[in-house]
This record gives sequence, C-alpha cells and structure tokens, in this order.
Amino acid sequence: MVTGSEAEFDEPSPVVSRLWYVAYGSNTHRARLDAYLRGGRSADGGDRTYPGCRDPRPPERTVGVMLPGALYFATRSPVWGGGRAFYDPAVAGEIPARAYLLTAGQFSDIAHQEMFRAPGTELDLRRVLRHGRDRLGPGRYETLVRAGTLDGLPLLTFTAPWGLHEVPPVAPTGPYLRQLGSGIAEAHGWPVARVARFLASCPGAAGHWSAPAVEAVLPGGQ
Repeated sequence: MVTGSEAEFDEPSPVVSRLWYVAYGSNTHRARLDAYLRGGRSADGGDRTYPGCRDPRPPERTVGVMLPGALYFATRSPVWGGGRAFYDPAVAGEIPARAYLLTAGQFSDIAHQEMFRAPGTELDLRRVLRHGRDRLGPGRYETLVRAGTLDGLPLLTFTAPWGLHEVPPVAPTGPYLRQLGSGIAEAHGWPVARVARFLASCPGAAGHWSAPAVEAVLPGGQ
C-alpha cells in the first residue's frame, strides 16, 4: 500500500540503502529502465546510449502504483523530440506510475543519467526523505520528490523545479507516447483504450492528441 504524501516524514533515520524509484515517464517501460541499469541503447526507441549504473542488477521488485498529482508535458526532449513528461505533486489528480525496488546507489546513477551526467556519485537523500522534497539544482530532473511509502520503504522520483502552470505545454511525439503507454499497460494491466484516454487528457497532449489518435500509436491499438 502507498501511504504518505509530499510532507514531513517523522522517522528516526533518514538514511536508506533500498528504496522505490517511481517512474512516470519513459522509464515506466521496463526495457527502457534496463538501458539505464545495464548501459547501452534501449531497443524500444530513443536516440541515446546510456553509460549504465555501477550496479547493473535488475530491480528486486516491480509494482504499479498511483501517484497523487498530475502528469504534464513540457520543454523539448533531445531524445524523443516533443514534450517531456514531468510530475507535479501539488496538482489534484492521480497518475499511473511504476515503482522499482532499487538500491540508493542505483537511484542516484539513474538520476545522474537523466540529467546527462556521468553516474558514480551518491545523491544526498536526507532532505527529501525527511521533508518530502529537495531541489538539488535548476535542471529538468534535479528536484527530488518523496511520494509516500510502500512496504516500509520510501517512494522517490524526480521532476522539474517548476510546476505545471509555470511553463508552456509542449506536445509529446507519438514514439514517446508509445513508450509511456506501453509502460503503463505493463505495470497496471490497463486496456489500450484506457491508457490512451489518460495520456490524451494530460496537459501538453490535451488539445494536440485525441484519445483515438493516441490509441493508434500504442501497441495493440487500432
């Protein structure tokens, strides 16, 4: 069960060796996450080669979770073209995501790779574990968010320092929506039509992508 929210967490020690990394973007797709862990280029799309984590082992567990907040598309991805997925925990709503049980070191290395930096140094997780949020820098994925607790371990993700209403929306590309949609279907077992309706409703996609158009680019879609 997921418990808690972006708030103060009353715990005796903010130090953890294992945690849940919560993916809401392209890393909802397991093959994409494997490229971050093992290194190399994912076979599922995207024009980038990843250095990989120091510890390339697969996740100990993988579960579908629902995050409180909103998913939106903004800025422009050099990997996919079009808008990138971001998470705003301050906006009312709920989004389907995927939680991977990893080591703190693996989470750190994935975060570095998201910011196009070399992996190899540990992130200081004390503030995000205690306060629910920590801005490490101005970059697109340098703000850490604690989204709750699952089975006694923290759920951590990263997003931009700005919120949904502070940046202009940018429509995502079809290949990027296919990646997200495939990951949501894998994690939650949703039918294609339900995945398409959710993605088409997200700011950035809404008004540019209809649910039938999203469904057409998803695996198994018409």
